[in-house]
Amino acid sequence: MTLRTATPLVIVGAGGLGRESAACVRAINADVRRTWRLLGFVDDAPGTVGLEVDGFDVLGPVAHLEQLVRDPCDPPHVVVCTGRPGATESRRTIARSLTVAEARFATVVHPTASLAAGSSVGSGSVLLAQVVTTAPVAIGRHVVVMPHVVFTHDDRIGDFTTFGAGAKLAGGVRIGDGAYIGSGALIREQITIGAGALVGMGAVVTRDVPPGEVWAGNPARRLPGRRPPLSARPMSDSLRIP
Repeated sequence: MTLRTATPLVIVGAGGLGRESAACVRAINADVRRTWRLLGFVDDAPGTVGLEVDGFDVLGPVAHLEQLVRDPCDPPHVVVCTGRPGATESRRTIARSLTVAEARFATVVHPTASLAAGSSVGSGSVLLAQVVTTAPVAIGRHVVVMPHVVFTHDDRIGDFTTFGAGAKLAGGVRIGDGAYIGSGALIREQITIGAGALVGMGAVVTRDVPPGEVWAGNPARRLPGRRPPLSARPMSDSLRIP
């Protein structure tokens, strides 16, 4: 496949996750074939438009994406790469605000990821280096999985979830939509993590975590406070690109 026939792609968000996703695209193109033609980033952060980030241009604010996807000849695919721990809802809010058909959300999987036969990965998801599924696993839409995460048989991962590097799930775990699993967290078999919950770095989860709660420690326990439901979080904050 030549550069001219590679699929055009735009990354929403030029922060850390966007840059990691761009590096993942480079690795995909170098490993097998030139799959993606990365046009650049769109980002709402002040002062970023017109900059070059890791060799790719920041093409405009997020609103500029609407013009790009209306290209009658070769509209790009899109992947939304936002969602730091303090703004995990941004990816969901941005994805749902865009007039982009679900089929045009790109799925980006690093060539060193090892996905067992029968595993599924939803549109808009990003899996970075050395992610492993040991048997069939269902990963939802717009999920971000950092390096060295391990999913075991029959895990089911909800939409818009985020996994920090090195998190590991035993078999039959259920992760609700919008949950955030911190780096190095370990989750016991058959555990359910509720929608919008946050599991801290290095936590060892041996009990179900209710929706919206924050748990940390070994064994993990609930911390004071509660994360508001995704639908209740301010859109103005959500739309700021990390």
